[in-house]
Amino acid sequence: MKKNFVGFKKAAGVLALAVGLSSALAGCSGSDSSTGSKAPEKTTEKKVQEIRLVAANHPWTEAIKAQLPEFEKETGIKVKIDSYFEDQLTQKTSVEFASNSKNIDVVMFRPLQDGKMFHKSGYFADMTGYISKEKDYTKDFIPSSLGSVQQDKKYFGLPLVTETEVLYYRKDLLEKAGIEVPKTLEELEAAAKKLNDPANGVAGFVARGKRAAAVTQFSSFLYGFGGDFMKDGKSTLTSPEALKAFEYYGNLLNKYGPKGTLNMSWPEAMAVFTQGKAAFYTDASSLFTNATDPSKSAVADKVGFAPFPAGPNGSKPYNVTSWALGIGANSEKKDAAWEFIKWVESKEMVTKLQAEGNPGARISVWDSAEGTAKFPKDLAESIAENGKTGTSYDRPVVINVGSARDSIGDIIIAGIEGKDVKAAAEKADGEFQKILDSEK
Repeated sequence: MKKNFVGFKKAAGVLALAVGLSSALAGCSGSDSSTGSKAPEKTTEKKVQEIRLVAANHPWTEAIKAQLPEFEKETGIKVKIDSYFEDQLTQKTSVEFASNSKNIDVVMFRPLQDGKMFHKSGYFADMTGYISKEKDYTKDFIPSSLGSVQQDKKYFGLPLVTETEVLYYRKDLLEKAGIEVPKTLEELEAAAKKLNDPANGVAGFVARGKRAAAVTQFSSFLYGFGGDFMKDGKSTLTSPEALKAFEYYGNLLNKYGPKGTLNMSWPEAMAVFTQGKAAFYTDASSLFTNATDPSKSAVADKVGFAPFPAGPNGSKPYNVTSWALGIGANSEKKDAAWEFIKWVESKEMVTKLQAEGNPGARISVWDSAEGTAKFPKDLAESIAENGKTGTSYDRPVVINVGSARDSIGDIIIAGIEGKDVKAAAEKADGEFQKILDSEK
């Protein structure tokens, strides 16, 4: 027993010595002199949170990937991107949303193609609260670009990529003929008639003529004549204004268009123009590089751009959000998702991305030299001008948009073929009204 006690005393002595040495070392360290305790080490490391962005295979998606390290460094939020082709994207997001998946934090979507269906199905989170906390946040956005991402003054998305319909024309042909750039649809028709030269393989005008594909580009003509697809849940395809628009568009392509117009979507129509076989062409501003890139266009140095010509109701071209960003309704990381959207939609980021050719929705960026550096000067001016009077949709804003476009496309075909436009419109009117009634 005595032996154990002696052992215990020795152990206690060693322990006391260790404590004493520890205290002495602490006194020599950089501790708080008032307490003698070591000051806590400061750290700037942020806890990394990961969000998932489901996006399209699109130039914007590729451009943003290079900027993501900056966002992660600023916020501690990492962004994982899953990207798909357009139709695959719609299918993928539809399936995930319908299964109440919590894995979609940010989603890239087409407001005019999928927006209404997704919103009505409750797939999007309401972003109004986030936006309202940012002072004057939406004032710098092109007004028409916001129209397709909100309903009842509530936002379910923010515009990401925009486009508008402009007039492409051959500067050399107009100059040789002494023709001014058309400012009205009446002047466009007169110029197309004068420059139409089938004997030498040059059409006066080319545009989309393929059933559904033609509807979006026809829309600017429709609005210019004072017409629309519908009003207060009723089809307006047979209104006097709409009939005049269908007749005008059909007549322009029937008399002054190239052969094969009925089979033309944008690639075919653009090909006619870039091969030097048309004087005028109307289509989306976002396609401009196809006309100005020497590797793609035989008339790259001869292409001019102008705002969409005014009709009897003025110039009312579509000026739409082709792609937008929303927050998944079931996401458990909505705050982090908003931080990403706010960052990527900032003036600084939109400027960077637009400088790479991704047309954004901020007015101030379109007004800046850096934001328009990749765009021909007359195109940038035309886009800005269109934005002042633009319409926020280029097709009927319905859920069953595919069937609606098919019905309306039948009227366009009738006009191009020189058939009875009124009869075609009356038939399509009934079909379209059934679609509208089914969605009430």
